Amino acid sequence: MAEAKPGRLGIGVVGAGKVGAVLGAALRAAGHAVVGVSAVSAASRERAENLLPGVPVLPVPEVVERAELVLLAVPDDALPELVSGLAGTGAWQPGQLVVHTSGRHGIGVLAPARAKGAIPLAIHPAMTFTGLSLDLTRLADCAFGVTADRPVLPIAQALVVEMGAEPVVIEERDRALYHAALAHASNHLVTIAAQAAQLLGAAGVEQPGRVLGPLMRASLENALASGEGALTGPVARGDAGTVRVHRDALLGFEVDSGATDIRQAYEELARATATRALARGLLTDGQATAILDILSPRTTPLTDQEDPQ
Repeated sequence: MAEAKPGRLGIGVVGAGKVGAVLGAALRAAGHAVVGVSAVSAASRERAENLLPGVPVLPVPEVVERAELVLLAVPDDALPELVSGLAGTGAWQPGQLVVHTSGRHGIGVLAPARAKGAIPLAIHPAMTFTGLSLDLTRLADCAFGVTADRPVLPIAQALVVEMGAEPVVIEERDRALYHAALAHASNHLVTIAAQAAQLLGAAGVEQPGRVLGPLMRASLENALASGEGALTGPVARGDAGTVRVHRDALLGFEVDSGATDIRQAYEELARATATRALARGLLTDGQATAILDILSPRTTPLTDQEDPQ
């Protein structure tokens, strides 16, 4: 099975969520045959119908039984129980490729399948999915975190390349750190955008996305190109007065709206920015201390009569 030629594998997709259905469609487009898909909810059944037309929707054990390669696209927390449960029923077959898409897990979670003779692989797409066909074109700009035993690592890499993406090898011990980095970059970016849009809305801006879009896109592109050398803004300039005005405005917003998360996020990220700017020599010790003191919970807000400068 490990030497099966591209385009000749029978693939079973367990989990027709946003990731599973898209990757199944990508592998099918690469010449593999999708022999079955499991889909429980109405949304997953519709997704399977749209992205994998003609593929039979089957119970999980039957999908595994039919497949030469089983693609497990289920939530991280559900993966260990699914793998061990299928091992308990004797579902795994010697030589069968078992591939999961979890970012958090490496191949250790597939140990029960390995014990039955299956070949474990982990391929995680570093991309957010809509579950629509447009995701297929986005794979061309996507990297996959790939983990596998060295003798079969080329198989995992080949699967990723066949989908048009780029394989990046992640060691088993580094999977959690890898996944934390992606969650921090992607999920928290969404939170920051939502928080900023809420503040702009409170400031009377009717279309916050039009204001934030160019700024955030440019900031992301600059950060990816230049790293922390692209850092701008009041913290990087050592403008403690502006940081204090921001903090006080956010305190006022918190009182008016009852939303505490925005001020807390701003303060934590401003502290992290000041610390990293100091380490890079962008701030002096005095500038960093002034900013960190302002962001301390002990700091009292300015009164209307005080001069922020």
